[in-house]
Amino acid sequence: MTVQTTTLDNGMTVITDAMPHLESAALGVWVKSGSRSETVDEHGVSHLLEHMAFKGTKTRSAREIAETIESVGGDINAATSIEHTGYFARVLKDDVGLAGDILADILQNSVFDENELAREQRVICQEIGATHDNPDDHVFDLFQEAAFPDQPIGRTILGTETSVRGFNADSIRSYMDTHYVGDRMVISAAGNVNHDELVDLAHDRFHMLKPTGAPVPETARYIGGEYREVSDHEQAHIVLGLEGRAYNSDGFYAAQILSTILGGGMSSRLFQEVRERRGLCYSVYAFHWAFADSGIFGVAAATGAEDVAELLPVLLDELQRSTQDITDAEVARVRAQIRAGLLMSLESPSARAGQLARQQILWGRPIELQETVDRINRIDAERVKHVAGQIFKDAKPAVAGIGPVKSMPDYARIADHFK
Repeated sequence: MTVQTTTLDNGMTVITDAMPHLESAALGVWVKSGSRSETVDEHGVSHLLEHMAFKGTKTRSAREIAETIESVGGDINAATSIEHTGYFARVLKDDVGLAGDILADILQNSVFDENELAREQRVICQEIGATHDNPDDHVFDLFQEAAFPDQPIGRTILGTETSVRGFNADSIRSYMDTHYVGDRMVISAAGNVNHDELVDLAHDRFHMLKPTGAPVPETARYIGGEYREVSDHEQAHIVLGLEGRAYNSDGFYAAQILSTILGGGMSSRLFQEVRERRGLCYSVYAFHWAFADSGIFGVAAATGAEDVAELLPVLLDELQRSTQDITDAEVARVRAQIRAGLLMSLESPSARAGQLARQQILWGRPIELQETVDRINRIDAERVKHVAGQIFKDAKPAVAGIGPVKSMPDYARIADHFK
C-alpha cells in the first residue's frame, strides 16, 4: 500500500493514498459526527450544518465558493449519515491546495448568514416533504425508528420541519464548536497527492481546532417494533429486519456475506425465489447496516396489493432457511464479489479517500486490503449459518410498511417466526 498517516498535535488525522499516474485527486474532511450525535432539541442540525457550510464564510460568499472550485474544473459536495459527515472535493493535481483551502474555510469560518439560513431551511423542508412523498425512502425512516425508537440513532437524518425551522445561527455554531474537534476529524486524500504537502496544509489551516471534547453518542439500544402506514400508493413498500452486527463485532463479515447471499444481486436467494420463481415483486434485496455499537440486518421489497399477504411468509421462510443450508459454493461466490468490489474501489480516488476516512473513524487506522481479504476468506458456510442463527432466532423484528399493506400479516405473526 502507498497509504501514509500522520496525526497532528490537535488529534486530527491526515491520510493519503498516492496514485501518481493520475492527473486528479480527491480529498475531503470527514467528521465523526452525524445524526446520532444530536440531542432531541438538535434533531436535524448535522444535516443543516452540512448545507450551511457552503453558504458563505468570512472571506467568500456562497457563489464565490462554487465559482472558485468550478473555475478549475473541480467539484465539491458533502453528505451526512447517521455516524459521520463528509465534505469532499475532486480536482486536478495542481489544485489540491485550493480545494484544501476551501474545505478548511467552510469548516471554520462559515458565517451562517440569517438570509442564507432561512433559504436553506426552506430547501430542507422541501426535501423532507419529498421524502414523505416517496415511499421508497420514507419506509426506511419508519423502519429505523421501529428498530431504535426514542433515541438519536432511530431518528431521521433530515429532522422534522419544526426542528429544522427552529435552528438559528447560534445553535448551529454551538453544535459545530462542540462536535467538530480535532480528534473527531480526518483529512483523507487519494490520487495524485503529496502526503507531506497535505500535512503542511492541514497544520496551517486547522491548527486552531479544539483538540477534544465532543460528547460520546448515546449507546444504541435495538428494540424492534412496527410502523404500518396504509396509503393509496400503487405499490406496497415493506422493510423487515432484526438487530445486526457492529463494525467491530466478531460476526460483522459473516453478516455482510449473509446479506449478499440472501439478497445482494440477481443470483441471490431472494431474487431467485421471490421474483424469478414466484413473480411476487419487482424489487427485493437484503442489506446489513453496521454501526459502531449495533447494526441492522434487513430485507426490503416492493410489491402490488394482491401479493402482500403471500410475500411476507416467503421472505420469512428464506431467512429461516439460511440458518440451515448455506453452502460453501455460495460463500465462495460472495467472497469473490466482495473482493472485486474492494479492488474496484481502489481505482476510484473519491471512493478510496472516503474508504480510508471511514476506516480511520471506525477502526482507528486504515485497513490494508489483504487484511480485509484474509478476514473474509476465513468465513465459511458453517460460520455464516451460525451468525444467521444468532440473528434470526429468539429475536424481535422491526417492520415498516407503506402503501396497500392491510393484508400484510400482523406483527405478532411475523414475530412468531423468530421465536
